[in-house]
Amino acid sequence: MALEKLRIQPLSPSQLAEITVLFNPQSYSISKSVTWSPPQTSNSESTQTDRKVNAPTLTFGGGGSRQLTLDLFFDVTEPINGQKIDDVRRETDKIVALTRIERDLQRPPACEISWGDAPTTSDFPFTGVISSLTQKFTLFKSDGKPIRANLSVTFIEFLDPEQDKRQTDPEFTSRIIKQGDTLSSIAAEVYHNPKLWRIIAQANQIDNPRQVETEIGLRLTIPKLS
Repeated sequence: MALEKLRIQPLSPSQLAEITVLFNPQSYSISKSVTWSPPQTSNSESTQTDRKVNAPTLTFGGGGSRQLTLDLFFDVTEPINGQKIDDVRRETDKIVALTRIERDLQRPPACEISWGDAPTTSDFPFTGVISSLTQKFTLFKSDGKPIRANLSVTFIEFLDPEQDKRQTDPEFTSRIIKQGDTLSSIAAEVYHNPKLWRIIAQANQIDNPRQVETEIGLRLTIPKLS
């Protein structure tokens, strides 16, 4: 079985090419903050503690963006895919480009980071923008060119507002297409009526119902019935 490499795909309309890391990370970290606030008084100050309770009732203030941190290793002391590279920055600059403003976007590009197959709602694929990048060059040629580097890169979650609404709004749910699925079989599964397949087709702008049979792994939006 071929080794699955971690990939970083700049999302359209970016013109940058997909990046396949030279070496998979030994570890990665995911962090997320969630805001909770104590009740407020009329003058917007937090209430005093109440000796009758162990803690004040908290109010949910919203979820923060997830952050994905990767430690990536780059080494060009040996040929890569049969090609000799004399400066590791030829590879690391591909990551640096993801931090720079693109003229048409007026911002750095959003990226999708993927690594093999992953369960639905797990860490990958992760969609985000780079919020921090540190490069450390550790081995050099006699002419000063670096040939080995360690990069620490942090992506902050970048969600499409409409997609996020579809995932969190109770009026919507989703379904991953599996081998053998048809729109009718999915409608039978989620609505208990295969004749309602057109509702799913319209929600996902599917003109050809047979398209689903070739789109294994695609996430479909499943509207809630009125």
